[in-house]
Amino acid sequence: MKKIFFFASIIVGVIIINSLVRSIYNLLQKEELVSGAMMELEAEKRLNKELKERLSYVKSDQFIEEEARNKLFLVKEGESEVLIPKILIATASPTPTPIPPNWRQWINLIMGN
Repeated sequence: MKKIFFFASIIVGVIIINSLVRSIYNLLQKEELVSGAMMELEAEKRLNKELKERLSYVKSDQFIEEEARNKLFLVKEGESEVLIPKILIATASPTPTPIPPNWRQWINLIMGN
């Protein structure tokens, strides 16, 4: 009778320990989930702040004036409009000479070319 009671108490103890280990494991997983969600929340708060700042800038008179000047080509009274043709801009820039790869530069250095 004592042996049966002893084995039964061991089985109950193992079941309790197993349950506790699972509970601790689940708690740790949920803690990681919460910390990940907190980091994501902070990132979203930063993004929200940046977007609110951008929105306040877009609603400002300065932004409206810039857009009117750049996209609609509007000018203030007393100003004159100057347009530079794209052809002059494209031809004025010098073409950079291509740099050979490092292995080619080493060969040229060693061979004396």
